[in-house]
Amino acid sequence: MNGVFQKYLDEFVIIFIDDILVYSKNSEEHRVHLRKVLERLREQQLFAKLSKCSFWQREIGFLGHVVSDRGVSVDPEKICSIEEWPRPRNASEIRSFLGLAGYYRRFVKGFSSMAQSMTKLTGKDVPIVWSDKCEDSFVKLKEMLVNAPVLALPQQDERYVVYMDASRSALECFLMQQGKMIAHASRQLRKHESNYLTHDLDMAAVVFALKIWRSYLHGGNVQVFTDNKSLKYIFTQLELNLRQRRWMELVADYDLEIAYHPGKANLVADALSTKRVISDTERDTEELVGIVITLRLCAMSVESEPLGLEAGDQVDILTRVRLAQELDAELVRAAKAEKSEHNFSINGTILLRGRVSVPKDEVLRQEIPREAHQSHFSIHLGATKMYRDLKRYYQWVGMKKNVVSWVTGCDTCQLVKT
Repeated sequence: MNGVFQKYLDEFVIIFIDDILVYSKNSEEHRVHLRKVLERLREQQLFAKLSKCSFWQREIGFLGHVVSDRGVSVDPEKICSIEEWPRPRNASEIRSFLGLAGYYRRFVKGFSSMAQSMTKLTGKDVPIVWSDKCEDSFVKLKEMLVNAPVLALPQQDERYVVYMDASRSALECFLMQQGKMIAHASRQLRKHESNYLTHDLDMAAVVFALKIWRSYLHGGNVQVFTDNKSLKYIFTQLELNLRQRRWMELVADYDLEIAYHPGKANLVADALSTKRVISDTERDTEELVGIVITLRLCAMSVESEPLGLEAGDQVDILTRVRLAQELDAELVRAAKAEKSEHNFSINGTILLRGRVSVPKDEVLRQEIPREAHQSHFSIHLGATKMYRDLKRYYQWVGMKKNVVSWVTGCDTCQLVKT
Protein backbone atom coordinates (compact mmCIF):
# COMPACT_ATOMS: atom_id res chain seq x y z
CA MET A 1 0.00 0.00 0.00
CA ASN A 2 2.91 2.35 0.67
CA GLY A 3 4.03 1.87 -2.93
CA VAL A 4 0.58 2.79 -4.25
CA PHE A 5 0.58 6.15 -2.46
CA GLN A 6 4.34 6.77 -2.55
CA LYS A 7 4.10 10.32 -3.99
CA TYR A 8 1.48 11.37 -1.43
CA LEU A 9 3.09 9.90 1.70
CA ASP A 10 3.66 12.41 4.52
CA GLU A 11 2.25 15.20 2.32
CA PHE A 12 -1.39 14.44 3.01
CA VAL A 13 -1.48 10.64 3.33
CA ILE A 14 -0.22 8.22 6.00
CA ILE A 15 -0.47 4.46 5.56
CA PHE A 16 -0.33 1.73 8.18
CA ILE A 17 -0.84 -1.76 6.69
CA ASP A 18 -4.24 -1.28 4.97
CA ASP A 19 -5.35 1.82 6.90
CA ILE A 20 -5.29 5.08 4.92
CA LEU A 21 -5.28 8.39 6.80
CA VAL A 22 -5.86 11.59 4.79
CA TYR A 23 -5.22 14.92 6.53
CA SER A 24 -5.61 18.52 5.34
CA LYS A 25 -5.47 22.12 6.56
CA ASN A 26 -9.02 23.03 5.51
CA SER A 27 -12.14 21.73 3.76
CA GLU A 28 -11.10 22.87 0.29
CA GLU A 29 -7.75 21.10 0.53
CA HIS A 30 -9.39 18.04 2.00
CA ARG A 31 -11.77 17.74 -0.94
CA VAL A 32 -8.82 17.79 -3.36
CA HIS A 33 -6.82 15.31 -1.30
CA LEU A 34 -9.73 12.87 -1.01
CA ARG A 35 -10.30 12.98 -4.76
CA LYS A 36 -6.63 12.18 -5.42
CA VAL A 37 -6.70 9.25 -3.00
CA LEU A 38 -9.92 7.80 -4.41
CA GLU A 39 -8.69 8.20 -7.97
CA ARG A 40 -5.47 6.41 -7.06
CA LEU A 41 -7.45 3.53 -5.54
CA ARG A 42 -9.53 3.28 -8.70
CA GLU A 43 -6.43 3.28 -10.92
CA GLN A 44 -4.99 0.37 -8.93
CA GLN A 45 -8.37 -1.42 -8.78
CA LEU A 46 -8.35 -1.34 -5.00
CA PHE A 47 -11.58 -1.18 -3.01
CA ALA A 48 -12.46 0.45 0.32
CA LYS A 49 -15.40 -0.84 2.33
CA LEU A 50 -17.74 2.10 2.90
CA SER A 51 -18.89 0.88 6.32
CA LYS A 52 -15.27 1.04 7.55
CA CYS A 53 -14.60 4.54 6.17
CA SER A 54 -14.96 7.87 7.99
CA PHE A 55 -14.92 11.17 6.11
CA TRP A 56 -14.53 14.82 7.12
CA GLN A 57 -13.59 14.05 10.72
CA ARG A 58 -12.12 16.66 13.08
CA GLU A 59 -11.13 13.98 15.58
CA ILE A 60 -10.18 10.43 14.73
CA GLY A 61 -8.80 7.33 16.39
CA PHE A 62 -5.54 6.11 14.88
CA LEU A 63 -3.16 3.43 16.17
CA GLY A 64 -4.66 3.43 19.65
CA HIS A 65 -4.63 7.23 19.93
CA VAL A 66 -7.10 10.03 19.33
CA VAL A 67 -5.68 12.75 17.06
CA SER A 68 -7.33 16.16 16.67
CA ASP A 69 -6.47 19.85 16.37
CA ARG A 70 -6.20 19.90 20.19
CA GLY A 71 -3.39 17.36 20.23
CA VAL A 72 -3.01 13.63 20.73
CA SER A 73 -4.50 11.57 23.54
CA VAL A 74 -4.96 7.93 24.46
CA ASP A 75 -7.95 6.18 22.94
CA PRO A 76 -10.48 5.60 25.78
CA GLU A 77 -11.62 2.33 24.20
CA LYS A 78 -8.07 0.96 24.14
CA ILE A 79 -7.22 2.12 27.64
CA CYS A 80 -10.16 0.15 29.10
CA SER A 81 -8.22 -3.08 28.69
CA ILE A 82 -5.43 -1.63 30.84
CA GLU A 83 -7.89 -0.37 33.47
CA GLU A 84 -9.45 -3.84 33.80
CA TRP A 85 -6.14 -5.75 33.66
CA PRO A 86 -5.95 -8.33 36.49
CA ARG A 87 -2.91 -8.58 38.75
CA PRO A 88 -0.11 -10.41 36.86
CA ARG A 89 0.76 -13.85 38.23
CA ASN A 90 4.00 -14.62 36.40
CA ALA A 91 6.81 -13.00 34.41
CA SER A 92 5.03 -13.50 31.09
CA GLU A 93 1.91 -11.68 32.30
CA ILE A 94 4.05 -8.87 33.75
CA ARG A 95 5.79 -8.44 30.39
CA SER A 96 2.43 -8.36 28.61
CA PHE A 97 1.12 -5.63 30.91
CA LEU A 98 4.30 -3.54 30.71
CA GLY A 99 4.36 -3.96 26.94
CA LEU A 100 0.82 -2.63 26.53
CA ALA A 101 1.25 0.13 29.12
CA GLY A 102 4.62 1.05 27.61
CA TYR A 103 2.93 1.83 24.29
CA TYR A 104 1.47 4.89 26.05
CA ARG A 105 4.55 5.73 28.12
CA ARG A 106 4.91 9.17 26.51
CA PHE A 107 1.74 10.16 28.40
CA VAL A 108 2.97 8.99 31.81
CA LYS A 109 5.30 11.01 34.01
CA GLY A 110 7.95 8.78 35.54
CA PHE A 111 6.93 5.62 33.70
CA SER A 112 10.33 3.90 34.05
CA SER A 113 10.64 4.61 37.78
CA MET A 114 7.08 3.49 38.36
CA ALA A 115 7.54 0.26 36.41
CA GLN A 116 10.95 -0.58 37.90
CA SER A 117 9.70 -2.86 40.68
CA MET A 118 7.68 -4.91 38.17
CA THR A 119 10.44 -4.92 35.55
CA LYS A 120 12.84 -6.56 38.02
CA LEU A 121 10.48 -9.54 38.28
CA THR A 122 10.83 -10.27 34.56
CA GLY A 123 14.52 -11.17 34.85
CA LYS A 124 15.81 -14.69 34.31
CA ASP A 125 15.52 -17.00 37.35
CA VAL A 126 13.99 -14.20 39.46
CA PRO A 127 11.30 -15.53 41.84
CA ILE A 128 7.91 -13.82 41.51
CA VAL A 129 7.28 -12.05 44.81
CA TRP A 130 4.49 -9.53 44.30
CA SER A 131 5.29 -6.94 46.97
CA ASP A 132 3.25 -3.99 48.20
CA LYS A 133 5.49 -1.77 46.08
CA CYS A 134 4.64 -3.78 42.96
CA GLU A 135 0.93 -3.59 43.75
CA ASP A 136 1.14 0.15 44.38
CA SER A 137 3.01 0.72 41.10
CA PHE A 138 0.57 -1.50 39.20
CA VAL A 139 -2.49 0.38 40.48
CA LYS A 140 -0.92 3.82 40.12
CA LEU A 141 0.24 3.13 36.57
CA LYS A 142 -3.27 2.11 35.53
CA GLU A 143 -4.72 5.23 37.16
CA MET A 144 -2.27 7.53 35.39
CA LEU A 145 -3.02 5.96 32.02
CA VAL A 146 -6.77 6.31 32.53
CA ASN A 147 -6.30 9.99 33.44
CA ALA A 148 -3.55 10.69 30.89
CA PRO A 149 -3.37 14.30 29.64
CA VAL A 150 -3.76 15.45 26.05
CA LEU A 151 -0.34 16.19 24.58
CA ALA A 152 -0.08 19.34 22.50
CA LEU A 153 1.04 19.39 18.88
CA PRO A 154 4.51 20.92 18.33
CA GLN A 155 4.87 24.25 16.54
CA GLN A 156 7.83 24.30 14.20
CA ASP A 157 8.77 27.97 14.64
CA GLU A 158 8.61 27.99 18.43
CA ARG A 159 11.48 27.25 20.81
CA TYR A 160 11.50 23.80 22.40
CA VAL A 161 12.00 23.61 26.15
CA VAL A 162 13.28 20.43 27.80
CA TYR A 163 12.99 19.86 31.54
CA MET A 164 14.97 16.92 32.80
CA ASP A 165 15.39 15.01 36.00
CA ALA A 166 18.02 12.39 36.83
CA SER A 167 17.86 10.15 39.87
CA ARG A 168 19.78 7.08 40.98
CA SER A 169 17.16 4.86 39.38
CA ALA A 170 16.03 6.57 36.15
CA LEU A 171 16.39 9.42 33.66
CA GLU A 172 13.32 11.48 32.87
CA CYS A 173 12.72 14.27 30.35
CA PHE A 174 9.81 16.54 29.46
CA LEU A 175 9.40 18.26 26.09
CA MET A 176 7.36 21.46 26.16
CA GLN A 177 6.46 24.54 24.13
CA GLN A 178 4.81 27.66 25.54
CA GLY A 179 4.06 25.85 28.79
CA LYS A 180 2.26 22.97 27.01
CA MET A 181 3.40 19.38 27.28
CA ILE A 182 4.34 17.70 24.00
CA ALA A 183 5.85 14.48 25.32
CA HIS A 184 7.72 12.90 28.20
CA ALA A 185 10.22 10.10 28.10
CA SER A 186 12.02 8.06 30.72
CA ARG A 187 14.25 5.05 31.06
CA GLN A 188 15.87 3.13 33.88
CA LEU A 189 19.57 3.59 34.54
CA ARG A 190 21.95 1.07 33.05
CA LYS A 191 24.22 -0.73 35.49
CA HIS A 192 27.34 1.35 34.76
CA GLU A 193 25.38 4.63 34.93
CA SER A 194 24.61 4.09 38.60
CA ASN A 195 28.27 4.99 39.26
CA TYR A 196 28.05 8.36 37.50
CA LEU A 197 28.61 11.57 39.42
CA THR A 198 25.60 13.87 39.70
CA HIS A 199 26.59 16.21 36.87
CA ASP A 200 27.28 13.24 34.57
CA LEU A 201 23.86 11.79 35.35
CA ASP A 202 22.23 15.10 34.44
CA MET A 203 24.24 15.29 31.22
CA ALA A 204 23.18 11.72 30.40
CA ALA A 205 19.58 12.89 30.71
CA VAL A 206 20.28 15.74 28.27
CA VAL A 207 21.82 13.33 25.75
CA PHE A 208 18.88 10.93 26.21
CA ALA A 209 16.44 13.74 25.38
CA LEU A 210 18.41 14.88 22.32
CA LYS A 211 18.54 11.36 20.93
CA ILE A 212 14.94 10.36 21.52
CA TRP A 213 13.49 13.66 20.26
CA ARG A 214 16.02 14.28 17.49
CA SER A 215 13.27 14.63 14.87
CA TYR A 216 11.86 17.56 16.86
CA LEU A 217 14.99 19.21 18.24
CA HIS A 218 17.58 18.94 15.47
CA GLY A 219 17.67 22.18 13.53
CA GLY A 220 15.54 24.05 16.05
CA ASN A 221 16.28 26.25 19.05
CA VAL A 222 16.36 24.26 22.29
CA GLN A 223 16.50 25.39 25.90
CA VAL A 224 17.29 22.76 28.54
CA PHE A 225 16.49 23.44 32.20
CA THR A 226 18.35 21.63 34.96
CA ASP A 227 18.47 21.89 38.74
CA ASN A 228 22.24 21.29 38.67
CA LYS A 229 24.02 24.66 38.48
CA SER A 230 27.36 23.16 37.47
CA LEU A 231 25.93 21.64 34.28
CA LYS A 232 25.48 25.02 32.59
CA TYR A 233 29.27 25.52 32.69
CA ILE A 234 30.22 22.19 31.13
CA PHE A 235 30.84 23.77 27.71
CA THR A 236 33.62 25.92 29.16
CA GLN A 237 35.48 23.08 30.90
CA LEU A 238 39.01 22.50 29.60
CA GLU A 239 39.42 18.94 30.86
CA LEU A 240 36.78 16.38 29.88
CA ASN A 241 36.90 12.59 29.98
CA LEU A 242 36.23 10.51 26.86
CA ARG A 243 32.57 10.00 27.68
CA GLN A 244 32.00 13.73 28.19
CA ARG A 245 33.82 14.49 24.92
CA ARG A 246 31.49 12.13 23.05
CA TRP A 247 28.54 13.90 24.61
CA MET A 248 29.92 17.29 23.62
CA GLU A 249 30.30 16.12 20.02
CA LEU A 250 26.64 15.11 19.96
CA VAL A 251 25.45 18.32 21.64
CA ALA A 252 27.44 20.40 19.13
CA ASP A 253 24.93 19.38 16.44
CA TYR A 254 22.14 21.24 18.25
CA ASP A 255 21.31 24.89 18.90
CA LEU A 256 21.26 24.28 22.62
CA GLU A 257 21.20 26.46 25.73
CA ILE A 258 21.44 24.97 29.22
CA ALA A 259 19.87 27.02 32.00
CA TYR A 260 19.43 26.59 35.75
CA HIS A 261 15.89 26.44 37.08
CA PRO A 262 15.20 25.11 40.61
CA GLY A 263 11.44 25.22 40.14
CA LYS A 264 11.16 23.09 37.00
CA ALA A 265 9.02 20.46 38.68
CA ASN A 266 6.23 22.95 39.31
CA LEU A 267 6.07 23.96 35.65
CA VAL A 268 5.92 20.34 34.58
CA ALA A 269 3.25 19.55 37.16
CA ASP A 270 1.13 22.48 35.94
CA ALA A 271 1.33 21.23 32.37
CA LEU A 272 0.52 17.64 33.33
CA SER A 273 -2.47 18.63 35.44
CA THR A 274 -4.27 19.94 32.35
CA LYS A 275 -6.56 17.16 31.19
CA ARG A 276 -7.41 18.88 27.89
CA VAL A 277 -4.88 21.07 26.09
CA ILE A 278 -6.27 23.73 23.75
CA SER A 279 -3.93 24.60 20.89
CA ASP A 280 -4.22 27.15 18.10
CA THR A 281 -7.14 26.29 15.80
CA GLU A 282 -5.21 26.90 12.59
CA ARG A 283 -2.44 24.42 13.26
CA ASP A 284 0.07 23.89 10.50
CA THR A 285 -0.44 20.50 8.89
CA GLU A 286 3.20 19.48 9.30
CA GLU A 287 2.77 19.55 13.08
CA LEU A 288 0.04 16.92 12.90
CA VAL A 289 2.17 14.84 10.56
CA GLY A 290 4.99 14.75 13.10
CA ILE A 291 2.68 13.41 15.80
CA VAL A 292 1.10 10.75 13.59
CA ILE A 293 4.51 9.63 12.30
CA THR A 294 5.58 9.18 15.91
CA LEU A 295 2.52 7.03 16.54
CA ARG A 296 3.29 4.98 13.45
CA LEU A 297 6.80 4.32 14.68
CA CYS A 298 5.64 2.84 17.95
CA ALA A 299 2.66 0.89 16.56
CA MET A 300 4.09 -2.59 17.06
CA SER A 301 2.11 -5.62 18.14
CA VAL A 302 3.68 -7.38 21.11
CA GLU A 303 2.75 -10.82 19.75
CA SER A 304 3.57 -10.27 16.07
CA GLU A 305 6.82 -10.25 14.14
CA PRO A 306 9.72 -8.16 15.48
CA LEU A 307 9.90 -4.79 13.75
CA GLY A 308 13.26 -3.20 13.10
CA LEU A 309 12.60 -0.47 10.52
CA GLU A 310 10.29 2.51 10.25
CA ALA A 311 6.99 0.77 10.89
CA GLY A 312 5.01 1.82 7.81
CA ASP A 313 7.66 0.49 5.40
CA GLN A 314 8.41 -2.46 7.68
CA VAL A 315 4.89 -3.85 7.50
CA ASP A 316 4.95 -3.60 3.70
CA ILE A 317 8.26 -5.51 3.62
CA LEU A 318 6.97 -8.16 6.05
CA THR A 319 4.02 -8.82 3.76
CA ARG A 320 6.39 -9.39 0.86
CA VAL A 321 8.64 -11.57 3.04
CA ARG A 322 5.67 -13.79 3.90
CA LEU A 323 4.76 -14.18 0.22
CA ALA A 324 8.38 -15.01 -0.66
CA GLN A 325 8.56 -17.53 2.20
CA GLU A 326 5.53 -19.37 0.82
CA LEU A 327 7.36 -19.79 -2.51
CA ASP A 328 10.52 -21.10 -0.85
CA ALA A 329 9.73 -24.82 -0.59
CA GLU A 330 12.99 -25.59 1.22
CA LEU A 331 12.30 -23.00 3.94
CA VAL A 332 8.69 -24.13 4.40
CA ARG A 333 9.85 -27.75 4.68
CA ALA A 334 12.47 -26.82 7.28
CA ALA A 335 9.94 -24.80 9.29
CA LYS A 336 7.47 -27.69 9.43
CA ALA A 337 10.07 -30.34 10.25
CA GLU A 338 9.93 -32.07 13.61
CA LYS A 339 12.13 -30.43 16.27
CA SER A 340 12.73 -27.50 13.92
CA GLU A 341 14.26 -24.31 15.32
CA HIS A 342 11.80 -22.39 13.15
CA ASN A 343 8.37 -21.31 14.31
CA PHE A 344 5.46 -19.32 12.92
CA SER A 345 4.26 -15.90 14.14
CA ILE A 346 0.54 -15.29 14.61
CA ASN A 347 0.52 -13.72 11.14
CA GLY A 348 2.15 -16.76 9.53
CA THR A 349 5.66 -15.37 9.12
CA ILE A 350 8.41 -17.98 9.51
CA LEU A 351 10.78 -17.07 12.34
CA LEU A 352 14.14 -18.58 13.27
CA ARG A 353 14.89 -18.17 16.99
CA GLY A 354 12.55 -15.17 17.09
CA ARG A 355 13.95 -13.45 13.98
CA VAL A 356 12.29 -13.14 10.58
CA SER A 357 13.82 -15.71 8.24
CA VAL A 358 14.33 -13.94 4.90
CA PRO A 359 14.12 -16.42 1.97
CA LYS A 360 16.44 -16.57 -1.04
CA ASP A 361 15.15 -13.38 -2.63
CA GLU A 362 17.94 -10.98 -3.59
CA VAL A 363 15.54 -8.07 -4.08
CA LEU A 364 14.32 -8.36 -0.48
CA ARG A 365 17.84 -8.91 0.83
CA GLN A 366 18.87 -5.63 -0.78
CA GLU A 367 15.75 -3.68 0.13
CA ILE A 368 15.83 -4.44 3.87
CA PRO A 369 19.33 -2.89 4.31
CA ARG A 370 18.29 0.02 2.08
CA GLU A 371 15.23 0.84 4.22
CA ALA A 372 17.25 0.47 7.43
CA HIS A 373 20.05 2.69 6.13
CA GLN A 374 18.37 5.54 4.28
CA SER A 375 14.67 5.60 5.09
CA HIS A 376 12.94 8.81 6.21
CA PHE A 377 13.93 8.24 9.86
CA SER A 378 17.40 6.82 9.27
CA ILE A 379 20.66 8.45 10.31
CA HIS A 380 22.85 6.48 7.86
CA LEU A 381 24.37 4.03 10.34
CA GLY A 382 27.77 2.48 9.76
CA ALA A 383 27.98 -1.14 8.58
CA THR A 384 28.83 -2.65 11.99
CA LYS A 385 26.09 -0.82 13.93
CA MET A 386 23.54 -1.40 11.19
CA TYR A 387 24.31 -5.14 11.02
CA ARG A 388 24.13 -5.43 14.81
CA ASP A 389 20.71 -3.74 14.82
CA LEU A 390 19.27 -5.65 11.86
CA LYS A 391 20.33 -9.09 13.06
CA ARG A 392 18.10 -8.62 16.10
CA TYR A 393 15.10 -8.78 13.77
CA TYR A 394 16.17 -10.63 10.60
CA GLN A 395 18.20 -13.66 9.61
CA TRP A 396 19.58 -14.86 6.29
CA VAL A 397 22.83 -16.39 5.03
CA GLY A 398 25.23 -13.67 3.87
CA MET A 399 23.41 -10.90 5.73
CA LYS A 400 26.57 -9.14 6.91
CA LYS A 401 27.98 -9.15 3.37
CA ASN A 402 24.78 -7.55 2.04
CA VAL A 403 24.83 -4.87 4.74
CA VAL A 404 28.50 -3.99 4.20
CA SER A 405 27.95 -3.87 0.44
CA TRP A 406 25.03 -1.49 0.80
CA VAL A 407 26.72 0.88 3.25
CA THR A 408 29.96 1.10 1.23
CA GLY A 409 27.89 1.91 -1.85
CA CYS A 410 25.89 4.71 -0.19
CA ASP A 411 26.71 7.98 -1.98
CA THR A 412 25.67 10.11 1.01
CA CYS A 413 27.99 8.26 3.40
CA GLN A 414 30.93 8.42 1.00
CA LEU A 415 30.36 12.15 0.48
CA VAL A 416 30.41 12.78 4.24
CA LYS A 417 33.63 10.78 4.64
CA THR A 418 35.40 12.81 1.97
